[in-house]
Amino acid sequence: MDAPHDADLQEPPHLLRRFGLLQATALNMANMVGVGPFITIPILLSFDGLRGPQAMLGWVVAFVITMSDSLIWSELGAAMPGSGGTYVYLREGFGRETFGRLMAFLFIWQFIFSGPLEIASGYIGFAKYSGYLVSETFRTPSWLAEVLPQGVTLQVLVVAGAVGLLNVAVLYRRITTLGKIAVSLWIGTLLTVSAVILTGVTHFDARRAFDFPDGAFSFSFGFLLGLGRASAIGAYDYLGYYDVCYIGDEVRNPGKVIPRSILISLAVIGAVYFSMNLCVLGVVSWRDFVPAQADTISDYIVSHMMETIHGPGIARAFTLLILWTTFGSVFALLLGYSRIPYAAARDGCFFKTFGRLHPRKSFPHVSVLAIGAISILCCALPLDAVIGALITTRILVQFVGQIGAVTLLRRRAPAMERPYRIWLYPIPNLIALVGWLFIFVTSDPLAIAFGLGMLGAGVAMFFGWSYLTGRWPFAGNGDTTSSSGPLLAGDAGPRDNPR
Repeated sequence: MDAPHDADLQEPPHLLRRFGLLQATALNMANMVGVGPFITIPILLSFDGLRGPQAMLGWVVAFVITMSDSLIWSELGAAMPGSGGTYVYLREGFGRETFGRLMAFLFIWQFIFSGPLEIASGYIGFAKYSGYLVSETFRTPSWLAEVLPQGVTLQVLVVAGAVGLLNVAVLYRRITTLGKIAVSLWIGTLLTVSAVILTGVTHFDARRAFDFPDGAFSFSFGFLLGLGRASAIGAYDYLGYYDVCYIGDEVRNPGKVIPRSILISLAVIGAVYFSMNLCVLGVVSWRDFVPAQADTISDYIVSHMMETIHGPGIARAFTLLILWTTFGSVFALLLGYSRIPYAAARDGCFFKTFGRLHPRKSFPHVSVLAIGAISILCCALPLDAVIGALITTRILVQFVGQIGAVTLLRRRAPAMERPYRIWLYPIPNLIALVGWLFIFVTSDPLAIAFGLGMLGAGVAMFFGWSYLTGRWPFAGNGDTTSSSGPLLAGDAGPRDNPR
């Protein structure tokens, strides 16, 4: 009897390169156009100093920042296409055994909070839009309402938790099927935004869209503060243009596919966002749902827009499309983010159990389950707090850190193979740096405190861990036979060049 020829029985589990340009672009775009632009329009237009249509400047400023930043992602992703994305870039850029260890550790540390927060924002948005379709099935008991943050209800917790569990179940499979799922979810995304733009264009009222309040565009501290916070919302909506970088080990021809998918995704979605949100303002007066906390229609403003034009039947069908699009986003997020602890664990910088691949389906199943569970728990926070915390937590280590990494690599490793190079270097780096810092310093003080607090706690954790394990900068102070301790993976040996 012939021996079985199933590759699963003859090879150890490993990541498979199955994502081409179509799948990579679909993954990025599905991530970017989740529920973000559908739930953040009322929030964006509600900031003091920038209230009303002029808040659209926030999307413009955010696009300039993220487009500059996308060039940095493209160079790093094409040069080092491994699982983990930012983790790999910071480790190599700042020095694998010195400051690179610190920066990589800090990224994983902040990611444990910011990654699940971003996924949770999608779950919360899904729950809010589902409220347009069904009445409040789960009423919040008075005793629970007293302990839950304002704006969080039992209905949101139940629906968001159910979507989170479904997302984990869908991702619990081989990468060969995930590429097809990403494309199908992307198609739903295109249908959704196309329907909004088509409706807006055919029923556009310029007087309504450009109904500026008194004192609009007055240059003042309040205007700058509002612009910064509106830009933060815009940046949140654009997040995801780099999602393919987190699964670099699973991308075919990454030197070309990664940069192209990033730039195509951001350029297309930038145009779509501006058009879609201008169309909403041309159909529904912003005065009807601003400030966002004053009216329940702000929870599903785009569904309300479709009902205004086409009636409740079409609006319900369209809301289903929004829910489909939202699920596509959280699917893409969890797919990409689950690879980060996996990569860190393989290199000895995180718990070794996260470095395990499923023995038959070849994906990091422990990481998928852990990140999925934390994301569900984060749904107990208000949406605006979730967005503010994840942006401020991510800026200093990830976005600013990568600017430093790409600059250091240009100096220290000029001979490194770079299939893609930043256009007009270093101008995009300077634009991205100034832009990210502008968003950070104009954020809500509590969000800034949270971001700085997490950074300080991460630094303390790193130095404490390094002291106990006898690694840089405390070499010789501990047991150096295992650089990672009993619960952490040992140092990974040399890895094959993923290109």
